[in-house]
Amino acid sequence: MLLTVLSNERVRRYLFQAVFALVILVFGYVLIANIQAELEGIGLEIFPFVSTKGSFPFIDVSADFLDQRAGFSIDQTSFGFDYSASDSYSRAFITGLLNTIQVSIIGIAIATVLGVIVGVSRLSSNWLVSRVATLYVETFRNVPLVVQLIFWYVAVFLKAPRIGDSLDFFGIAFLSVRGLALPEVHGTSGFGTWFIFVAIAIVVAGAVRYLLTRRQDETGQPSYPWWGASGALLAIAGASFLILGAPLDVDSPEVGRFSYEGGMTIRPEFTALLFGLSIYTASFIAEIVRGSILAIPKGQTEAAQALGFNGSQRLRLVILPQAMAIIIPPLTNQYLNLMKNSSLAVAVAYKDLFDVGAVTINQAGQAVPLVALLMAAYLSLSLTISAVMNGIYSRLKWRSARQ
Repeated sequence: MLLTVLSNERVRRYLFQAVFALVILVFGYVLIANIQAELEGIGLEIFPFVSTKGSFPFIDVSADFLDQRAGFSIDQTSFGFDYSASDSYSRAFITGLLNTIQVSIIGIAIATVLGVIVGVSRLSSNWLVSRVATLYVETFRNVPLVVQLIFWYVAVFLKAPRIGDSLDFFGIAFLSVRGLALPEVHGTSGFGTWFIFVAIAIVVAGAVRYLLTRRQDETGQPSYPWWGASGALLAIAGASFLILGAPLDVDSPEVGRFSYEGGMTIRPEFTALLFGLSIYTASFIAEIVRGSILAIPKGQTEAAQALGFNGSQRLRLVILPQAMAIIIPPLTNQYLNLMKNSSLAVAVAYKDLFDVGAVTINQAGQAVPLVALLMAAYLSLSLTISAVMNGIYSRLKWRSARQ
């Protein structure tokens, strides 16, 4: 009877999964038990902000540990989030998380654009362009990222002039060892109303693009849907901006004695990290783009040539749309690597998630809960990036299937 049951493939599959899950649970229990025993031996708790006492479900989560005063400063914050040394560990942790998110988003955008340009340039018929692109890829791809970060920080941005001798860019921006000072835009009293008009403009632009695309598919005549959508967006947003009396205020920076006054200052630490991550990741994206383009059958290019498309049209309308299905899966891995590599910000003294967590561990002496929070935060960011890219990939496959 037992042999008959085990001979069923479905039964064996579920049985193996159950055994594997049991092994994982036992391993996790033994690991946590050992850590708890070691920490109790030195008077610490494994999760000081979680108590198993109380009513159902018998887990009481308290913020006593994270509500303690942090006592360390963070020079640059993101997304307008305020933080000072008198704030709690939890607020410092959120500040580090937002700093990581900011550098990851901007780095992904820059690395994508730069990687596509370099990848396409490697296939250029121009000898100089292709060789320069190859030199870029082979140089930055084969030098460790931490070395590049230190180079950008020490050899480039820290060698900028002193603040009294700042480089003046037409009185709008200033560059010195203190960082890059740029104008900062603030919303005025009418900003909320203008934001509603912008949202309406985006909806109208989407509708215009849909209608023009549909007419182009039905008639075969070019309707320029992107130009029409852009015109509708700019017309509504621009007209409402003028009617409301410019609901945005620009705060321009000025050079002070020891720091910039007004505007916003991008510190050298952030700039060095952003440069290093973007340039390093772009070298890998370039190879992904180049390989994906080469994977497209040569007949597609020949067909586009026969239709009279020039080089730019062939690339934009024929090659890249087909290569996107090949590009996205490995591109997702590079986005994840960029986000996780941002933890090397400690090399340039930028207060990202990992650096704030490390300082908190040194001060509070609670390594296990902080490491658990760091792992949960990085896991959440990774899953978010994967979900977005998988959604784009599914959408792309659906559109390809329709065509």
